[in-house]
Amino acid sequence: MSIFADEKYRFMKKIITLLVLSILITACSSKKEGNMTVQGQIKGLKKGTLYLQKMKDTLLVSVDSVKLLGSDKFTLKDNVESPVLYYLTFDGNTSDKRILFFGEKGIITINDNVEKFGYTPEITGSKNQEILDKYNKIKHKFQDQRLEFIKKDFDAKKADNQELITQLEKDYQNLSRRRVLFTTNFALTNADYEVAPYIGLTEMYDASLKMLDTVNNSLSDNVKNSDYGKRFQEYLNSIKEK
Repeated sequence: MSIFADEKYRFMKKIITLLVLSILITACSSKKEGNMTVQGQIKGLKKGTLYLQKMKDTLLVSVDSVKLLGSDKFTLKDNVESPVLYYLTFDGNTSDKRILFFGEKGIITINDNVEKFGYTPEITGSKNQEILDKYNKIKHKFQDQRLEFIKKDFDAKKADNQELITQLEKDYQNLSRRRVLFTTNFALTNADYEVAPYIGLTEMYDASLKMLDTVNNSLSDNVKNSDYGKRFQEYLNSIKEK
């Protein structure tokens, strides 16, 4: 190889090296930025892709993702205009394998394990999620009581015990009223948080219009202007029109 050919080879090698470095720097700098950071660890997930998703209109869309190779720790980001529910999934898992959580500005930490992914995740850093967790604990107790009533009603009908059937119907109606009152009071107590209109939308389906109006009127201006606050108002308007 001549001196000129050798110099040309070295020059081209430098150019290629610079191009590779430029691509790497661009890739690093193009990492998604946002006012919400979701970080944590999924124990046992050494290989796969984690997706941060949320509802847009009626579709579930991915807003960020990260590939895990040899490490089960992750960091994801998004820009949050107002707190809404997010989903954490990996490699196209079905809906029962998703972690559902309230996303909001700041750092949210989610720890879970791949074997029981989505069942009992530890979520910290989101005030709305903290409030929703408190609601869900009581909600599950109501659900357990409802299942007990269904079993008792089935047994009573099987035995043709009309007196017990009538009593169970009354008890079940009382249970339903207690659930509605609890849900309404819980939303009123937390009217300064976006979780309140979310509960109104998803859990007060059997509440009276008066109860729904009471919750809506108690919301702070900031919450009323949030995503769920606006949806709750639209929901009430549609009921009133009908």
